[in-house]
Amino acid sequence: MMTSNFIDYVKINVRSGHGGSGSSHFRREKHVPKGGPDGGDGGRGGHIILKGDSQQWTLLHLKYQKHIFAENGKGGEGGRRSGAQGPDIYVNVPLGTIAKDPETGMILAEITEEGQEIILLNGGRGGLGNTNFKTPTNQTPRHAQPGEPGQDLWVVLELKVLADVGLVGFPNAGKSTLLSVISAAKPEIADYAFTTLVPNLGVVAYRDFKSFVMADIPGIIEGASQGKGLGLRFLRHIERNSILLFLIPASAENIADEYAILLNELKLYNPSLLDKERILAISKTDLLSEEDRPKLEASLPEGLPYVFISSVLQQGLVELKDLIWKTLHSSQPELPTPAN
Repeated sequence: MMTSNFIDYVKINVRSGHGGSGSSHFRREKHVPKGGPDGGDGGRGGHIILKGDSQQWTLLHLKYQKHIFAENGKGGEGGRRSGAQGPDIYVNVPLGTIAKDPETGMILAEITEEGQEIILLNGGRGGLGNTNFKTPTNQTPRHAQPGEPGQDLWVVLELKVLADVGLVGFPNAGKSTLLSVISAAKPEIADYAFTTLVPNLGVVAYRDFKSFVMADIPGIIEGASQGKGLGLRFLRHIERNSILLFLIPASAENIADEYAILLNELKLYNPSLLDKERILAISKTDLLSEEDRPKLEASLPEGLPYVFISSVLQQGLVELKDLIWKTLHSSQPELPTPAN
């Protein structure tokens, strides 16, 4: 995903189709005196439907398409012929997309699965033809219903990246380097803060042809939950990750303090993020001597699974993948033992 092409927020105007009018018509045929009412019903207007598409990674295709309108239904005709329905409009969005009301912030729809369809706006119902209003006391009704109007709405589409593992850390912690080594992703890597400006996804191969998806989230700084740096914009992408992998370099002054700062920013943004499983990876361990490692281990946060890695030397990556896979599947219930 190139920086210029990664769009995770768009505001669009959608409008469903109006329903077609019912027909007020009477049967007129030779040798059929007093044929009676035979007006058909109007057709329904087109729906606006959100559809999950796993081949889409961003909302770029909607950035320049601000108005999406469905067609109106056709009016009914004589001979009890109903009008055609307006074609439904399908808006393909990447998995993890949320539709919100821009005024209230209320969530209108949420797409998380391939092929999932949610009607965002219903098309207007078609009006009934006069044949529906015939009664023993009113055998020649001369009125029919108009079609219902469609709905018109401005809606915000927000993308939250779906991944199994989300990388959380300060700028220059080595997140992009780890993703480039452990997967086929090719994120931009440079020795300055905020090299990563957009989330990057990579598929990590595991044993026996298994795999999981890892997301490199732009670096968080202290105060990100209040809008500092890039964190506020991209913190929402962490919400959709199954587990969080905290990446802190071995050269940090105090790993426990950095971990506490990162954890506090997540808590301030969304306290429910603390319910996710967490792993700690100490990166850039090629800078450590053998004597430094025991001292560093003694200062790590208690009760948090950790692993030492070096992306440059590709050390500890197998152990890291094992730990991730174990954590991802630790919550799955064990299968019952078959009875003898």
